Amino acid sequence: MTALLTFTVLVLVAIAIWQMTKIFELSQTKTERTEIANDSDNKNNGYLLFAFLIFIYGITIFSFAKYSKVLLPEAASEHGGDYDQLMWVSFAIIFFVQTITQALLHYFGYKYRGQKGRKALFFADNDRLEFIWTIIPVIVLAGLILWGLYTWTNIMDINEDDDPLVVELYAQQFNWTARYGGDDNVLGEANVRLIDIDNANVLGLNESDPNAEDDIIVKELHLPVGRKINFKMRSQDVLHSAYMPHFRAQMNCVPGMVTQFSFTPTITTEEMRLNPDVVDKVKRTNAIRAKKAAEGIPNSDPWEFDYILLCNKICGKSHYNMQMKIIVETEEEFNTWLAEQKSFKETVMVDESEEEEQAFNLEDGADVELEDTTSEE
Repeated sequence: MTALLTFTVLVLVAIAIWQMTKIFELSQTKTERTEIANDSDNKNNGYLLFAFLIFIYGITIFSFAKYSKVLLPEAASEHGGDYDQLMWVSFAIIFFVQTITQALLHYFGYKYRGQKGRKALFFADNDRLEFIWTIIPVIVLAGLILWGLYTWTNIMDINEDDDPLVVELYAQQFNWTARYGGDDNVLGEANVRLIDIDNANVLGLNESDPNAEDDIIVKELHLPVGRKINFKMRSQDVLHSAYMPHFRAQMNCVPGMVTQFSFTPTITTEEMRLNPDVVDKVKRTNAIRAKKAAEGIPNSDPWEFDYILLCNKICGKSHYNMQMKIIVETEEEFNTWLAEQKSFKETVMVDESEEEEQAFNLEDGADVELEDTTSEE
C-alpha cells in the first residue's frame, strides 16, 4: 500500500512539473509558435480518453475488492437495516449513472473528435432530450428524498411506547459518562451549574429532586438486547457528537440543551463477536498487533471486539481518545449488572450526609469540651 501511494505521488509530481513546463513555454512571448492539433493528435487524445476511462473503472473495482473488508459489519440495531438499504440503493444508482455517463462522455469525445473537413452540427434545442434528462433525475431524486424522509422520521420517532430504557449520555472533554434512571426509569433534574467536583456530583444532579436519588452513574454503557433505548444527550463544554457506528446512530451533544436519539439493539456483543466479518477483522488486527509486539512497540496487546461510543466532532486535542465501551447483553444479564451498581443517593448524597454528621459531631464535641472547661473553672 505504501509503495502504491508513493508511486501515485511521484506520478502526480511529474504531471505537475510537466504542466509547469508547458505554462513556462506558453509564457515566452518572444517565440511565436502556433500549435494546431492535427488528425493524429485528436486520435491520440481520443485513445487517452479511453485509457482514462479504463483507469477510473479499474481503480473503482480495485477499491471495492481491496477495501470493502474495512466496511462496518451488519447493523446491530432495529433501524440499521433500513439505513443500510437506503445507503446501498443510493450507491447503486450513483455508480450506475456514473458508469453510463462516463462511458458515453468518453465515447462521444472519441467518436466526434476533430477531423479535417468535419463541421459540427448545431442544434438550437431539443425538447425531447431536455425533457428526458430533466424528468428522470427529478423522479429518481424525489424518490430517494421521500424514502430518506420516511426512514428518518421512523428513526427519530422518540416516544415512551414499548417501555423504553432511558439513558443519558453526558459528554465532556474528553470522556463520556452514562446515567440510568434507576428503579423508576426516570432521570432526575440536572444542570451544569450544579456540578460539585468536591462532592463527586460530576453531572450536576439536583440533590433535592427525588427522581435523582436512584439514578445510576457509570463509565461503561450496558444495553439490553431487544429493548428500545431512549438516549438523552448533554454536553458540559463544547459541541460533541455521540456516534455509535455499529448501531447506525449519531446525534450532536449541544451545550445548554438536551438532544435525543432512540434505537433498539438487536445483536448482543457475544453474538457480534461470532460474526464472520468481525472474526476476520479481529484476526487481521491481532496479526498486526502481534508483529508490533514482537518489535517491542507498546500498546500491542491482543484486541477483542466491543461496541464503542465515539465522538464524531473534532472537540479538542484528545478528541481521538474520547470513547466509551458498549456492552449489549440479555435482559437478565443487564438487570443483574444494574442491580450491582450504586445509586446517586448511595454515593454522593450519603457522603454528604456523613460529612454533615461528622461536622455536627465535631461541633457538639467542642461544645461539650467548652462546658467541661467552664465547670472546672
